[in-house]
Amino acid sequence: MNQQLRQDAIVELVRQQGYMSIEQLTDHFAVTPQTIRRDLNTLADEGRVRRVHGGAGLESSTVNTAYSTRKTLNLDAKERIARCLARQIPDHASLFINIGTSNEMVAQALLEHKGLEIITNNLNVAAIVQHKEDFNVIIAGGQVRARDGGIIGEATIDFINQFKVDFGIIGISGIDEDGSLLEFDYQEVRVAQAIIANSRRVYLAADASKFHRNPVVRQGNLAQLDGLFTDREPPDAIQQLLAHHGVALHIA
Repeated sequence: MNQQLRQDAIVELVRQQGYMSIEQLTDHFAVTPQTIRRDLNTLADEGRVRRVHGGAGLESSTVNTAYSTRKTLNLDAKERIARCLARQIPDHASLFINIGTSNEMVAQALLEHKGLEIITNNLNVAAIVQHKEDFNVIIAGGQVRARDGGIIGEATIDFINQFKVDFGIIGISGIDEDGSLLEFDYQEVRVAQAIIANSRRVYLAADASKFHRNPVVRQGNLAQLDGLFTDREPPDAIQQLLAHHGVALHIA
């Protein structure tokens, strides 16, 4: 494959996946890391990809990837993360599960548990767990987003604030190297903040692509977490912050 074809293929892979690491691209194209770095630098100079530490992304800071696309991205990693997180949840626990495709995987992984009480603002999560007879499933009220089944708004926040649960399971669209947890939707963020405030322990499920995305709305900070569940070593700056704040890092 010549250089132009390879670079076109890199752009397409980044478009499909949201982020590709140098290691992934090296394996995919069977070339050296130095070749991939040169390709990425060229593509970044042309404005075709966004160069980030360890790879390249193609993400807007204001518009999230379509839900149907996110459902298929990094699927294996999300399944491993979900199983890893589910192992930390005991039977007969109470928990919030909020919006996100990773959280839907967590809901699926929790089906082997017993006696859970699940409060969710995600219709897809409710659909996954509703048939488990020994689960008590509570759906938050509010405005339903047609694009992904998320429930948001002031009524949702008021509803969440009525509970205090053992675990809050949250997702995120991006994690900045300063520790900021970032999202695209201000209303979604306000609900997530209520979930964090009303959970005794907060667990974040985030595949490694989230370390290279920069949405515009600040949801919170890594310091508010008790555990981060991901599929790859985070960047050094994030690992240092996790260690400083005593946040457990689980790599699936």
